[in-house]
Amino acid sequence: MANEKLYIHEFIDIIGHNRAKYMHHMTANWSPIAQQERKQLCYGVWGVVGTTRGWPEVVNLWEEEGWQGQARSFRHEFNHPSLQNPTLAEWWSAASGLRRHGDDRLLVPAPWTRSIEELCRDGVRGEAYAHELVKTVPGRSADYLKLVRDVAMRSYEPYGWELCGAFETAMVNDSECIILWAIPSWEQWAEFEAAQRNDPGIAKWRESIRDVALDWHRCLLVDAPLSPMRTGRQPQVEDRRPLEEIP
Repeated sequence: MANEKLYIHEFIDIIGHNRAKYMHHMTANWSPIAQQERKQLCYGVWGVVGTTRGWPEVVNLWEEEGWQGQARSFRHEFNHPSLQNPTLAEWWSAASGLRRHGDDRLLVPAPWTRSIEELCRDGVRGEAYAHELVKTVPGRSADYLKLVRDVAMRSYEPYGWELCGAFETAMVNDSECIILWAIPSWEQWAEFEAAQRNDPGIAKWRESIRDVALDWHRCLLVDAPLSPMRTGRQPQVEDRRPLEEIP
């Protein structure tokens, strides 16, 4: 069945040493509310490996019930004078002390991309994850995703990398994609990166996107303790702990 979900992708800047607290606040304290009130699922919450991007930083990815589900979420959140759901004032107050800024985008999945329930059912998990942010020639983001399916998956497979998600950014000029890979071990990440200039399969992949991709940046992520691909399930109310207990 084609994936007809919609996804919210967030880069979040963390204040000081609060990354673990923030990840717990998003998974245990936010996600069960979102599931109940919005039918929004947690696809993943990850800490960014700072050596490969900004730090301290977190990536959140949320799964919505398509465009109409996103419309319902917007109404639930923004149809208030404060532009925030007043019942969540305490949650927002706690979150504001943990983060300073976020950059969000809406993502449309490739039809063959698995939902988070399917990924958990299939046992997809990585010691680390690769997050690829790709700028394409305007109008060619769908072409890039097709090349991921037809070429990249075969090129990455010998190193044990498994495709988690392939997405186009919505509300831009069909010019951006985000690709996520599960990496079984740090050693398999190192082997893949070391092979960039001498593996014929990788060379074929990079040649195939030369006229489609303007630029790309791969960074590394690590699962939050309650991220679904780590636990195999959605965060639950029973997972909650006082933030003061989170190191």
